[in-house]
Amino acid sequence: MKKGLVMEGGAMRGMFTCGVIDVLLENDINLDGAIGVSAGATFGCNYVSKQAGRALRYNKKFSRDPRYGSFKSLIKTGDYFGSFCYKELPSVYDVFDWDTFYGNSTEFWVVATDIESGDPVYHKCEASDDRGDADLQWFRASASMPLFSNIVEIDGDKYLDGGISDAVPLEFFEGIGYEKNIVVLTQPIGYMKKPTKAMPVIAKKYADYPELVDAMKHRHENYNLNYEYIRERAGAGAALIIAPDIPLSIGRIEKDPEELERVYNIGRKKGTEMLDAIRKFLED
Repeated sequence: MKKGLVMEGGAMRGMFTCGVIDVLLENDINLDGAIGVSAGATFGCNYVSKQAGRALRYNKKFSRDPRYGSFKSLIKTGDYFGSFCYKELPSVYDVFDWDTFYGNSTEFWVVATDIESGDPVYHKCEASDDRGDADLQWFRASASMPLFSNIVEIDGDKYLDGGISDAVPLEFFEGIGYEKNIVVLTQPIGYMKKPTKAMPVIAKKYADYPELVDAMKHRHENYNLNYEYIRERAGAGAALIIAPDIPLSIGRIEKDPEELERVYNIGRKKGTEMLDAIRKFLED
């Protein structure tokens, strides 16, 4: 029976996920595969590279560095989170361990949204001669928030944030054989997403991509159905949900290192509290 880890995005709410996965790593909770969306991909990859503490460390260190993310960068380049995040940071300033990542038997998948169709695309990360450059592009695509990011082109196809089309890809993971899954959410279990107020701006900016606009228009409906499905699977014993008890109340582009650590520690606390439940779930 294949057992997996499914990680929601949510920008800096993802610091909660960082806390959870560090507890998993520190307690040798090993799974057959993991899948991340947006921040769940860019932060969750550290579970497979076995680099506990890395995501908290570099976020605290660089959160106020304009190279990491800034409105100046957004205006100048079209990306709030620029190339520094996907080039210099993982190769120079806080090196990502590609050897461990690719050598780990745990599969890692990321989700991005094809803006031509509005559909999710699921990418399995696999070793190649480029030393992770191609997979970094997939991480970037998965986390490229509409209005805050340029469209990411990979092999001629165009992508944006995976959360647009499949925010919590439990159903996909089950469909490829993962029968029991730990699902890390960054909203409380009873959360209900509302329609975005930015639709007029989105519709104008992405007028050439009507399927993407339609996906954004109905995103809240699909998201809420997704959460309902996750609750049903948890009730059936096929999923174990790890989620904050109350809203994390952190900005999507939060820069205060203390706030980042606060949310990380909430994740650590929740992960630690659930360790016995996690072990029992995986043993059954």
